[in-house]
Amino acid sequence: MDTDWHTLTEELQTRGSVVMPKLLSSEECLAISGLYPQASHFRSRIVMERHGFGRGEYQYFSYPLPDLVQTLRTTLYPKLVGVANRWNEAMGIELRYPPEHAEFLARCHQAGQLRPTPLLLQYAEGDYNCLHQDLYGEHVFPLQVAVLLSRPGEDFTGGEFVLTEQRPRMQSRPEVVPLAQGDAVVFAVHHRPVQGSKGFYRVNMRHGVSQLRSGHRHTLGVIFHDAQ
Repeated sequence: MDTDWHTLTEELQTRGSVVMPKLLSSEECLAISGLYPQASHFRSRIVMERHGFGRGEYQYFSYPLPDLVQTLRTTLYPKLVGVANRWNEAMGIELRYPPEHAEFLARCHQAGQLRPTPLLLQYAEGDYNCLHQDLYGEHVFPLQVAVLLSRPGEDFTGGEFVLTEQRPRMQSRPEVVPLAQGDAVVFAVHHRPVQGSKGFYRVNMRHGVSQLRSGHRHTLGVIFHDAQ
């Protein structure tokens, strides 16, 4: 993974999100998206419209995770844990995260959060994902990763990844994050600190996907905490 982690984490620290270009190759993207019809890889399937989440569907992987998904989870976590701990410190949150993902998962499992949360999302024409936060229990790692597996402009049109930031007593600020196939966006799950004139304050973050105008879109979501 040829990444300038110092530059990446500095941008993540200040902006609350950052793009990692070409985290996965086109072959890896096709391999992961090709798992979607294979029910044996997944623990549950969610049709968004039934729950008011939007339109489209997604499936949560079951344990053991596919090798590539497991590798992403265990290799990205140690690179991001420093930002997570600095954010908690800035927001006055006492909790700190251990250096290795296995240690953090043990903490989740001891609290009854036993179900894996990495997921594969599938959208067709007219589908979209409402703004939301991926919170699954008491223990939440404050950063997550989404990898675009499809080719914008070829496999689909529309379907932009969207972030919103709600600052106290202000209207929400939206941001559209352009992604190519294999690009990953690292972003805040729930909230993040922002430096103000009187110190840090907490802003609320949400993410979603705009409506697809045509084609099909697959995304891999890498969430580091497990679910109850």
